[in-house]
Amino acid sequence: MSPQFRANRRVFLQAVAAAAAATAVGTGGAYAARRGTVSTPEEPTPADQWDLPFLHGVASGDPLADRVVLWTRVTPSREALPGSGLGEDVELEWQIDTSEEFRNPTTGTVTATAESDHTVHVDPEGLKPRTEYFYRFIVKSGAFKGSTSPVGRALTAPAADTELDRLNLAIASCANWESGFFNAYGDMAQRARGGEIDHVVFLGDYIYEYPTGEYAGKSGVARMHHPEWEITTLEDYRQRYGRYRTDLHLQAAHAACPWIVVWDDHETANNSWREGAENHTDGRVEGEWPERMEAAVQAYYEWLPVRAQSAEDERLLYRTFNFGTLAQLTMMDLRTYRDQETSGDHFGDDERTMLGHKQFKWLAEQLQNSNARWDVLGNSVMISPMRFVTIQNNEKANVASGYIKERATGIAVNSDQWDGYAAERDRLLTMLDEQESNALFLTGDIHSEWANSISSPSGFGEIGCEMVTTSISAPNVDEILTTTFGTYHAEDNSTSLLVEKVIRDYNPWVNHIDFDSHGYGVASINYNHVDMLYYRVSDVEDPDATVGLATKRTWRIGEGFVKA
Repeated sequence: MSPQFRANRRVFLQAVAAAAAATAVGTGGAYAARRGTVSTPEEPTPADQWDLPFLHGVASGDPLADRVVLWTRVTPSREALPGSGLGEDVELEWQIDTSEEFRNPTTGTVTATAESDHTVHVDPEGLKPRTEYFYRFIVKSGAFKGSTSPVGRALTAPAADTELDRLNLAIASCANWESGFFNAYGDMAQRARGGEIDHVVFLGDYIYEYPTGEYAGKSGVARMHHPEWEITTLEDYRQRYGRYRTDLHLQAAHAACPWIVVWDDHETANNSWREGAENHTDGRVEGEWPERMEAAVQAYYEWLPVRAQSAEDERLLYRTFNFGTLAQLTMMDLRTYRDQETSGDHFGDDERTMLGHKQFKWLAEQLQNSNARWDVLGNSVMISPMRFVTIQNNEKANVASGYIKERATGIAVNSDQWDGYAAERDRLLTMLDEQESNALFLTGDIHSEWANSISSPSGFGEIGCEMVTTSISAPNVDEILTTTFGTYHAEDNSTSLLVEKVIRDYNPWVNHIDFDSHGYGVASINYNHVDMLYYRVSDVEDPDATVGLATKRTWRIGEGFVKA
C-alpha cells in the first residue's frame, strides 16, 4: 500500500519560491561554485615531523553567516601536555583570510593558559557569508615565538535569504580509539577539500571513557587508550582528548571544514542522564556525579570547536544554524536534561522527558520560526521506533541483540533511545506535522546504518526521514559476535543478515539497515529530496584501510524513499 503524503501550504509556497529561483541559481552544489583552492595538503604531515608547539592541529566550528569558531591548542613545553596543568601563558596571534597566502588577513590576539589546558577559541565577527576562509595561529611569546600552526579551512554559512540548491553534511559518531583506526576521518577530509562536503555534523561519542581493554575490537586492542584507566577527573578527560587529537586523520578532518558537534553519553559515562549514569558509582572510586559531569563538560568545551552559548549562567549545547532558505539545522542535547531510563511498562509515561521542559520550549520556538524548506535535527539517539523479537533457535542473534543493547545503546527496543520517551517523541513529531515541516533527523549512536521513514503520529502520511550513520570505529555486530563466540567473520554474516531481516519485517518504516560496517555518512540535502550516502571503511583494524561509497538511499518530499 502506498503511503499518504501531505499537500500543504508550506510545500506549495516553497515550490513557488524554488521555481522563481531556479533560473538564477542553476544546478550544482550550493558551495562548489565559489570554491577555488585546496586548503590542506593531500596527505597530513607525519607526527614524527612535527615540532612544538602545535601538536594537536587546528579546527573550526559552529559556522554562522558572519563568524566561525577557530580552535587550536599550544604546547609551550614538553612538560605541558594535556591535563598536566603545567606551562606558562602563551600569547597567540590568529589570522583569517580569504587567501591561503594570507595576503590581507584579519588578525587578533588570544592567550592560551593552563587554566583552559592551553586550548583557545576565537570567534571573529564581520566575516562574509557563504565564503571560504583560511586561518592559522602564530606564537607571539615564549620559547616558540614565531612558530606557525597548520593552516585550516573554514566556510561561513549563507545569508538567511540565500536560495541554495544543495547542502552536503557529513554525519559521524562513535569513535573508539582502542577498537580501530580513524581512516573514515581521513576520507572525510579529502572529500571536504574536494568540495563534496560542506560541514561535518558530529552526533556524539567523540571519545569513550572506558579503561584499556574493556571495549576493544574483534582482534583486541588496536591501540591503547591514554590514560589507561576509566576517565573520571578533569585531568583524565583532558588527557583522553589530547590522545585522540594526535590522530592525523582526525586532525585533517577538523582542518578541512567546520564541525557542528553535540555530545551523547560517552563524553561523560555510559547511558548518562540528568543525575547519573549506568557505569558510575558515587563514592571514593569514581567521585560524585556532579563533579565528574562538570569535569567532562569543561574538557569538552575546551577541546571541541564549539560556541558556548549561555542562558542564566548555564552553558547550552543546543543551538540552531541556518543555511539560507534550504535548511535549518537544530542541534538537540539529549543527555543533559533527560530522565533516567525505565522499564518498558513506563516508556509512554506522559511526563518522561529527554529534552527537558526548557529545551523543548526552545525547540518549539525554533521550529515555529523556521521558514526553511527542510527542518534538520541533529539527534544523538534514534527517534524511529524499534521493535525486536526473539529469533527462535538462533542463539547468536539473540545474544547479539542483548549485547548490543548493553554496549552500543541497543538494537532491541531500548529505553535509552527515543523509544523510552515515547510521549515526548509523539509531541515532537506532532509539532513537526502541525508546522508542516519537511523533517530530516541526523542520528548516530547505534553503530549501524539505517534509513527510516518518519510518519505523523496521527497516521496521516510521512513527515520526513531519518538517516543513521554507523560508528567511526566503535564495535558493531561483527565485532560483538566475534568477541562473544570467537567464530564470526564479516564475510560470513548470515547471523547479522537474519537480524536485519527480522528488524525490517517488524519495522516497515526501515528502508535500509546494515550491521557489519564502519564509516560515516553524507546527507546531501536538495530542494525536493535528500540523498543518503553511506561511506564504509574496508577494515577498521587496518591503519591503511580504504574508504568508499557503499550504498545510497533517496527520500523525496511527497513520495518517500524512491529508487535512485
